[in-house]
Amino acid sequence: MSLSVISLGGSIIAPDGVDSAFLKDFAAGVRKYLSDNPGSRLVFVCGGGAPARRYQTAYREAVDGNAAMSDSAQDWIGIRATHLNGELVRALMGDLCKDPLVTDPTREDIEFAGRVLVAGGWKPGFSTDTDAVYLARRFGGKLVINLSNISKVYTDDPRKNPDARPLDSISWEDFRKMVGNEWVPGKNVPFDPIASRLAQEAGIKVVCSDGRNIANTIAVLEGGRFEGTVIG
Repeated sequence: MSLSVISLGGSIIAPDGVDSAFLKDFAAGVRKYLSDNPGSRLVFVCGGGAPARRYQTAYREAVDGNAAMSDSAQDWIGIRATHLNGELVRALMGDLCKDPLVTDPTREDIEFAGRVLVAGGWKPGFSTDTDAVYLARRFGGKLVINLSNISKVYTDDPRKNPDARPLDSISWEDFRKMVGNEWVPGKNVPFDPIASRLAQEAGIKVVCSDGRNIANTIAVLEGGRFEGTVIG
C-alpha cells in the first residue's frame, strides 16, 4: 500500500477568505484519486493561511513595544489557525477520514483507520512542513508534496530579483543553502529549514508545486508528468 503526504498550504486553503470553491474541487479530486488507486492512502497537513497571518499581525501591532514580543506566542497563534483549517479539511473528507485531527505526529495512539489522515500544526519551532515530514517518517512515506500558490522553487525571490530562475530539480544540499537552518515564525520559504533537514536525513523526496492545479497534483501522485520542483 502506497502512502503520500501532502503539505496543504494555508495560502490555497484560505488565501484571503476560505476558498470554498477550491476545497470542493480538491475534495472531489481526492475521492476520484483514491477510487482509481485502491491501494493508496493520503495524509494532509494543513497550513494556517490568512487567519494565521492576520492574527499574528494583530499580535505584533498590539504589542508594539509595550512588551517583549514572543516568537513562541506568534507560533502558537499560527498553530491554532492550522487547527481551524485542518478541521475544515477533515470534515470535507467525510468517511475517508476516521481519525480525529492529528495535532501531535508523535502520539502513539494515531490509528490511521481510514484512507485519509488530516493533521494541523504541532508546536513552536517549525512550520507544518515539519509535521508532514514527521508523519511521512512514521507511516513509511517517501514522498511529501508541498502544495502552495507557487508552481516551482526559484533560485531567489522572483518578486525582488528579476534574474531569479525556476528550477525543475535541486539537491537537498543546495536547497538548504538557500533556506538556511533557522525557523522564524511566518517565514516565507518553499519548504521550512527544519523540515528540510529532517527530510534529507530520512531520504524523503519533496515536490513543490501549485496546489491550485488539482490535475497537476494528481499527476504527481500517480507518477505522471507534472509541473513543479523536485527536491532531493
